[in-house]
Amino acid sequence: MVKAVPLISVVMPVRDAASTLDEALQSLERQSFESFEIVVVDDGSTDGSDRIVREHERRDARVRSIRIEASGIVTALNTGIASARGRFVARHDADDISEPDRLRRQHAWFVERPSTTVVSCRVETFPRDSSRHGMLLYEEWINGLETHDAIVREMFVESPIPHPTAMLRREDLVAVEGYRDTGWPEDYDLWLRLFERGARFAKVPETLVRWRDAPDRLSRRSPVYARDAFLRAKAHFLPKTWLAAGTRDVRIWGAGPVGRRMARFLEAEGVAVRGFLDIDPAKVGRTRRGVLVESPETLGPPTDGAAPRILVAVAARGAREKIRAELVALGYVEAVDFLCVA
Repeated sequence: MVKAVPLISVVMPVRDAASTLDEALQSLERQSFESFEIVVVDDGSTDGSDRIVREHERRDARVRSIRIEASGIVTALNTGIASARGRFVARHDADDISEPDRLRRQHAWFVERPSTTVVSCRVETFPRDSSRHGMLLYEEWINGLETHDAIVREMFVESPIPHPTAMLRREDLVAVEGYRDTGWPEDYDLWLRLFERGARFAKVPETLVRWRDAPDRLSRRSPVYARDAFLRAKAHFLPKTWLAAGTRDVRIWGAGPVGRRMARFLEAEGVAVRGFLDIDPAKVGRTRRGVLVESPETLGPPTDGAAPRILVAVAARGAREKIRAELVALGYVEAVDFLCVA
């Protein structure tokens, strides 16, 4: 008997996840949606993860396992995509938990809104008593970005889509040649490449994934997920997207460490930063990276296309909202005249 081709392939890379893998797989096996498979790619585990996967594979025909030599998450993801049979690919990590209606709700979104490229959902980090404050703030931020416009407005602030919540068409993954090893986060790189191609993003406004905040998670240990790696990714894609529309004067609001590093990475991509803006009197009038630091009070309204394009690169909590309000009050339009990048 020939098995029906599943609509969704859940791709799960695994590396030494024996303590959480069974719970993650069970959450998928309890899905209310029926037409799916679980493609588990064991990336050289040595802790018995392979035995757990084989046991699930024996009990549930929807589970398929692939074992590779330890090669890293990019290779594991691309191996899973190459083996996926579904029209849609859903991501899942080996330590997270999907609510029973996750696949059904995300697939329904594609059916109802076929122009969408990537569908995510709200998340809840756990365990709550040990989740770091920064992670809880990030959870609040990403859960507040539900529409395409909201997501792309913040695309260069941080990754607006938690990787293990994403579902997208396999053909769109293939069109951008899957995941890449670039020295910055593989998921953020994917969202930015899709954004460059005009992708549409959305989030189901429901909490459908419980996102484990483990102290040893890869995003805390690897330099690929460090702040400078994110800044390099932003600097690489800004000339391909927002800064590609013209050669207007580019200035950075924020002459602190984040703004100066952003300027350095932009210069490496061929973008000349003409000046900095900062409210700190100790910085105003000085030079940073050979250009002048001016007070925002020197800005006038953006008339006749002569105003600078401003990149807001201030990471202090609450600063982005204040600067955004000031620029809007002057008549600057977000994503036209200015863009938040921190």
